Amino acid sequence: MTVAWCDELPFGFGWIVPEPRVMQRASHALVAGDGVWLVDPVDAEGVEERMRALGKPAGVIQLLDRHDRDCKSLAERFGVAVFRVPFEGVSGSPFEVLRVVDRFRWREAALWWPQEAVLVCADAVGTAPYFRGPGELLGVHPLLRLTPPRPLRTMGSDPRHVLCGHGPGIHGEEAALALEEALATARSGIPRYLTGLVRGRR
Repeated sequence: MTVAWCDELPFGFGWIVPEPRVMQRASHALVAGDGVWLVDPVDAEGVEERMRALGKPAGVIQLLDRHDRDCKSLAERFGVAVFRVPFEGVSGSPFEVLRVVDRFRWREAALWWPQEAVLVCADAVGTAPYFRGPGELLGVHPLLRLTPPRPLRTMGSDPRHVLCGHGPGIHGEEAALALEEALATARSGIPRYLTGLVRGRR
């Protein structure tokens, strides 16, 4: 499976697998603390080699209850723990954990890394086309637009990087602005989102 590399950063990288194409499933490897953390990983050609070049595997983090992906198999291969929807925190890491969604059949966490001002999300927000309405850089998940995930506002400072589970991330000054706009206009932007969806299918 050939991947598209994305989110090339001094402290890690991301990759998007080709299938299912519309979903743009993104995974990340982040060098933090004493090792490399894999977030919502999908196994693919070249990923292990790049990850091991960064350092020793430290753990696998699954942010969404239904995002099993290859978390378990990769954790077993590397001999590390899986932190599944870790509302109580990720031991041994510098990440703060945000409780994004906690409801029946949808439990989702996000990571906030203060040192690097990185926000890592699973499904709450994304850049894949089906997340975004016309003109949006970042969109709230379609099923969360009526009740946008307010915990993503509680980091205490603005992110310089927003990494997504679907689509490439947003970096630099645009990151905080895109996140704020996505959350602030999630509900009011529903008509525009639906119009863009219809036009896209045509």
